[in-house]
Amino acid sequence: MRSKIASSAIRLLSLSVFALAFGFAGSWSGTLVDANCSASVERNHNVTDSVRDVDLEVRLCSPKARTRSFAILHSDGERVVLDSAGNAKAAELVRQAVEKSPLYVSVDGDRNKNTIQVRSIVPAR
Repeated sequence: MRSKIASSAIRLLSLSVFALAFGFAGSWSGTLVDANCSASVERNHNVTDSVRDVDLEVRLCSPKARTRSFAILHSDGERVVLDSAGNAKAAELVRQAVEKSPLYVSVDGDRNKNTIQVRSIVPAR
């Protein structure tokens, strides 16, 4: 009996580790930014500053109609990039946006490390 319980626990643990290795589904909200600009701002951030100016990054990296690579920037400074399908959906959203900047969005999809495989992206408030 005890070995059956241990075996079931090991299977459950293995399945959990397997699921984590391939990402997880969920929803993320934040400000839509130009991913290349945001990465550049982060690389050029003065490491001696204790606080990163996320508001400045939002203003500098607001996506334009010609932006092709997008990311979601959270208020704590975490940046998550969108996959190619998400980039196409975000570009369309930017073109149709009534309110140009900043553009808050909610994204549904699967996250794998620092990239979201986007199922949907909509304006959020």
